[in-house]
Amino acid sequence: MIRDVGALERLLGDVRDFIKTVALPAEDIVERDDEIPADIVQDMRQRGYFGWSIPQEFGGAGLTTEELALANIELSQCSVAFRARVGINTGIGSESLIQDGSNEQKTAYLPRLASGELTGALALTEPEAGSDASALRSAGTLIGNGRWKLDGHKRYITLAPIADLFTVFVRTEDDTARNSDAITAFLVERSNPGLTTSDSTPRMGQEGAPIGEVFLKDCIVTEDAILGQRGQGFRTMMKTLNKQRINLAALSTGPAIRMLADAVGYAARRHQSGKPIGENQLVQAMLAECKVEIEAARALILETARKRDRGEDVSMDVSICKYFATEMCGRVADKVVQVFGGQGYVKGTGIERFYRDVRAFRIYEGTSQIHLLNIARLLFREERAAT
Repeated sequence: MIRDVGALERLLGDVRDFIKTVALPAEDIVERDDEIPADIVQDMRQRGYFGWSIPQEFGGAGLTTEELALANIELSQCSVAFRARVGINTGIGSESLIQDGSNEQKTAYLPRLASGELTGALALTEPEAGSDASALRSAGTLIGNGRWKLDGHKRYITLAPIADLFTVFVRTEDDTARNSDAITAFLVERSNPGLTTSDSTPRMGQEGAPIGEVFLKDCIVTEDAILGQRGQGFRTMMKTLNKQRINLAALSTGPAIRMLADAVGYAARRHQSGKPIGENQLVQAMLAECKVEIEAARALILETARKRDRGEDVSMDVSICKYFATEMCGRVADKVVQVFGGQGYVKGTGIERFYRDVRAFRIYEGTSQIHLLNIARLLFREERAAT
């Protein structure tokens, strides 16, 4: 749902200006230093990018799902690090709080997340709990006087080395409880002495968007740190991921748009045998296939976003979106490297950086295989309901 076409166009125009004048000139610097310069982060704060999805009453822009998808498609047409730096606050770093936080929690944290004063992170994945999030082993123990002790180890947490506020999921019920009723979400600040993080984990790509480990050791929190209700953390997590998977699909489409534009430009300039390689029909076919897939993903994402804005059940739709858009982005990256040839494999054009960066999209927020299983499960559930 688009509430004000003019306001949205002004926002998207500002994002295009940011990409052209700020982000693109800094892409190589961010990759080299594995960090976005502080002045650029401050620029994104002043432009309001950290608060896109946060309700207006708490200082954010309160974008609808469709508006947020369109903004994410634009912002992700530069190095992945830029959208990751703000995207956690507009996604999984704030969404659990928006969905199930108390008024006191929202008042305390959402304005600071919206302004970019705080950086959020969602601490879910563990060494033994990835695709099966219900298998997590981190534990929360009630120790009396309304206090809890959290212990555990989280891994591959985006922005963990620099985050200020963590939404931490731990097991709080005994083994007799159903997995969906055994997990509780807690809000834990970095200042808590029981929470520490690793340095940035070396990785294949996405320099400037650090991931890391979170360690909970005798981490003492009070009852008011519980996000939502005790034992309902799994449901909070699923509500968060249902929206985030639309965001991620949009964030996978922007890089594909950028790569295709770069490939078309290169094919028009690069001469082989006395003519531009873009005149070769096999090159044209690869570019055309990329365009078709991008537009299919865009249409799917926006229709799913509209359905969510209408209040419809999008449990299957978000898996379809996430699966199709992330796989599409990988296929586009592969074709674009092929169009560039040797220039796509070596550093200098930025294509090899995108090729590395987008590979992670098919892994996080549920692997492609997990989403295929989820789609199939929901198909059979629909079939049973119809008979």
